Amino acid sequence: MSGALSGLRVIDCSRLIAGGVLATVLADHGADVIKVENPRGGDPLRTWLRERGELWWKVYARGKRSITLNLTQPRGQTLLRRLVRDADVLIENFVPGTFEKWGLGWDVLSAENPRLVFARVSGWGQDGPYRDRPGFGTMVEAMSGFAHTTGEAEGPPTLPSFPMADMIAALAGTSAVLAALRHRDQVSGRGQVVDVSLYEPLLSVLGPDAAGYALEGVVRQRHGNTSDNASPRGTYRTLDDKWIALSASTPGSATAVFTALGLAELLEDPRFATNDARVEYNELVDATLARAIGQRTLDEMRVLFESSDLTACPVYDIADITKDPHVVARGILIDVPDPGLGAVRMTAPTPRLDATPATVRWAGPELGAHNRDVYGALGLSDAELESLKRDGIV
Repeated sequence: MSGALSGLRVIDCSRLIAGGVLATVLADHGADVIKVENPRGGDPLRTWLRERGELWWKVYARGKRSITLNLTQPRGQTLLRRLVRDADVLIENFVPGTFEKWGLGWDVLSAENPRLVFARVSGWGQDGPYRDRPGFGTMVEAMSGFAHTTGEAEGPPTLPSFPMADMIAALAGTSAVLAALRHRDQVSGRGQVVDVSLYEPLLSVLGPDAAGYALEGVVRQRHGNTSDNASPRGTYRTLDDKWIALSASTPGSATAVFTALGLAELLEDPRFATNDARVEYNELVDATLARAIGQRTLDEMRVLFESSDLTACPVYDIADITKDPHVVARGILIDVPDPGLGAVRMTAPTPRLDATPATVRWAGPELGAHNRDVYGALGLSDAELESLKRDGIV
């Protein structure tokens, strides 16, 4: 194995997205990630099926070794404690208190391995009145204020079409785990608990809403694709029923947009002359641009993008992304070999390191594919493994 985290061992006891993607990032950068799954069906992410099978699993369990282990049973708990002795990181995302109920709390695990970093992922955090609530991203996206500010002004609060809260928590958790490892290796020699909630990372990326409310009593409202800081900004339908996105948040970019669309004279109108004025009269600005763009095809708009250096672009779907020359040139999408599907297309690891590039070693493996390798390294014989399998432990 190679990569910036080569030599690091991670025990991934998480399920679904947040903890799993945290471990995936570590695996991309060379960590040996051992994915612990319940023998009865494995990670529920395996049930997120597409027409050709477990594509969610294939993408987000990439580069991991899969073992089965029943953590509800004493012999399973003993095996996990043995695995922890040689691990750098343990990731779990059960309801807070579950690992303690299984005799796998921080006091036990740190006694087994004082250098362990214990990443605990949950919906609401390890303490507080909501700690025992279900930790689904949808609930967090609603209660963080995200849904309240997303959608059309007269429409309903709008949820994202992908597990956004989980993904943001995964990335925040990754940086926290690396910080804890750095402190262990450079300062204390000991690990620590990393408390990752889905709620707080999402709230932290939503801007200065808390400051605005505390100072001014302002509650940000939904206003579709427009911005309350800059105008023009939005999505616009073209003559051939395609869409473009446009943002002109500086004087120069706004001048370029109006000039390219043959509307330069409007910049003399006080309602269009400055950004503050355009924000105040945004409905008029938006309707004016919608009419002008609606008279041109997407190809005609593409010519304007390039010739006038507009801060605008087409709205892509995945078919467009796959064909885009920039995506192709940078190798942003890669095909990872898979014994069942031949290959699974997924995004390459990001961001990029030039000296120790991340790699995707394989797509998500079959359930328990690495039982013999991992448990054999603990000294278990094939006969012992068969016995554990018959008893539902692995």
